[in-house]
Amino acid sequence: MTMHFDLIDMQLMVNVAGAQSMTKGAERSFLSLPAASNRVKNIESQLGTALLYRSSQGVTLTPSGEAFVRHARIVLRQLEHLRGDIREYASGVKGRIRVYANTTAMNEFMPAILAAYLGTHRDVNVELRERLSYQVVKAVADGSADIGITAQEGGGENIEFLPYRTDRLVLVTHRDHPLASHTAVDFDATLGYDYVGLSETSAIHAFLLQAADDLGRMLRFRVEVSNFEAACRMIAAHVGIGVIPETAARRYVKELPLAVISLNDAWSLRKLHICVRRFDHLPVFAKELVSLLVKDAAQGHDHSDGQGSGASGQDKTATQTKNVKKKTGGRRNVT
Repeated sequence: MTMHFDLIDMQLMVNVAGAQSMTKGAERSFLSLPAASNRVKNIESQLGTALLYRSSQGVTLTPSGEAFVRHARIVLRQLEHLRGDIREYASGVKGRIRVYANTTAMNEFMPAILAAYLGTHRDVNVELRERLSYQVVKAVADGSADIGITAQEGGGENIEFLPYRTDRLVLVTHRDHPLASHTAVDFDATLGYDYVGLSETSAIHAFLLQAADDLGRMLRFRVEVSNFEAACRMIAAHVGIGVIPETAARRYVKELPLAVISLNDAWSLRKLHICVRRFDHLPVFAKELVSLLVKDAAQGHDHSDGQGSGASGQDKTATQTKNVKKKTGGRRNVT
């Protein structure tokens, strides 16, 4: 079946749906009411189904209309992305990389990586988004992201994974808190205390809520803040306790009256991975960012082993980039 409708038709249907009125939808589309009505009737005729329920109170979408409008919004959004990208290319930008990362990678590792990368790639822009680990893999799989950094190894069709860094979630309390004398505790044992958490837009926020829910417990956030430093300062002021990456905790414990306590829960240890859909199909400038991430991982590993970041780190970078592993299954770590 051949269908003939254009972007004006799609925008009209989106406007009519938003206004729940043919008259107002026509006005928003800069069309006369008869012209708008004829366009909608032509679409319905071609599709062989009604898109609108019409009444004296206005119009509402039929199930077919809801499907049409949903897809129309996607097409129109993609068109706006196309226009924006072309404008950037016209102004001298040669590339854009979409990177999705979990909370730890977003806050602890990506700032230094992107500072180094963007300093040598002035004609490339990076779109960085924070997501839960399973959402990172999903975004790479469906093409929403070019590169992901996730605590999940596996899941998604034809996703290639590279080992990145290892990090641990730890409990942070004030030095005189009742839990401060422990070297390690179960997460369950901390849930009787008030928490300082990251904002609800943070991936780690959703993860901790889920971890508490899995235990049949509630997590009481006394205050929510935007970053790890603010969380540590609130904890140091006796507002509550918190769970953050150990890399951040060790940084702030040097200047604040804090105690860092290990969590016994298996999910507290996260092995981060770089994931891409097809490394060979990435543009050169995106491959160079992946190579920089791999090099950072090698240097971080060497540093933790006390071996420095010399030739052995460079050898690991080359080897790991060549030997990208494909994974299609595995345990999901949502942070």
